[in-house]
Amino acid sequence: MRSLTKPNPEFTYDAAVQIAALIAHRDRVHADPADSRQIPDVGQAGHVLIATWNIANFGQHKRRDIDIAVIAEIISWFEIIAIQEVADNLIDFEKLMAVLPNHFSYIFNDKAGNGERAAYVFDTRRVRLGAKMGEVGVVESDRDNITFDDGDGLPNVAFQGYNRNPLLCSFEIENHRLLMANCHLLYGPQDTAQNRALSLKQRQLEAYAISRWCDLRRKSKNAWTKNIMAVGDFNLPHANDGDPIFEALLDRGLRLPQHETRIPTNVSDSHDYDQIAVTPGLVQQTVDTGVFDFDAVVFGEIWDANATSYWRTCAKYYVSDHRPLWMLLKF
Repeated sequence: MRSLTKPNPEFTYDAAVQIAALIAHRDRVHADPADSRQIPDVGQAGHVLIATWNIANFGQHKRRDIDIAVIAEIISWFEIIAIQEVADNLIDFEKLMAVLPNHFSYIFNDKAGNGERAAYVFDTRRVRLGAKMGEVGVVESDRDNITFDDGDGLPNVAFQGYNRNPLLCSFEIENHRLLMANCHLLYGPQDTAQNRALSLKQRQLEAYAISRWCDLRRKSKNAWTKNIMAVGDFNLPHANDGDPIFEALLDRGLRLPQHETRIPTNVSDSHDYDQIAVTPGLVQQTVDTGVFDFDAVVFGEIWDANATSYWRTCAKYYVSDHRPLWMLLKF
């Protein structure tokens, strides 16, 4: 894992002030729904509030107690949270769990590509682990079936398996079953035009592989549940027709419910990296979804519209370079 740039000088702040700003931003009602960031309340009967968040290099560069407190506040708003970029060193993750209310529990896998783990944090007051868990892999004999060519001009390469196997975990909410695959698709080398093209193709194949897996499992007569979703950081450039990752992810029936916030999921406001992709049966069960741009309000005391570099470095390093994406699902 590559650490983000450390702010220089170090910025120290009052975590309570930042948390108050976050809550005010979350709860403020605007005339235009696209400007509102209202996140539904947890504990709604017949519903579950889900989020996915890439917490950049979580444990690779050491966050302070005040940083962990800000991150924990946001996580505490949800009932199931899929987290990407958890480092092999779990000290910061364990600090996070210690700060969260004690009704939260967690599960994570071993490190894979880029030295990363994936994790789920969940509210045990309403959510319990289901019987099915593991990782989504593609055995060698099945890899020839992972092909995708829609005339986009990307190189024709063989699928070699996931760089980071999606972390599979099942949950039960009010006797309803939900199966989630926590994904962080390969970004890959970007140093030359050839490597960028090869990386994009490998990512496209990973996107198609998870779409195919979701499709096959939901149609299987042996399915533990047909309520399946793939969530996480898909390194998706743009969630629209013509994007090679978007096309591959949706090829086997997955759908990306649109969020009213209509903002990118990275702090740089440039890409739709993070997604919650649901199988067709869950489309009509999606009540609401949105992106929470914590960066709109944190560290306002150092914001300078004419020189944003230092503020942006602080937002990314102390919190994350990704924004959480959430969904309210009904059963």
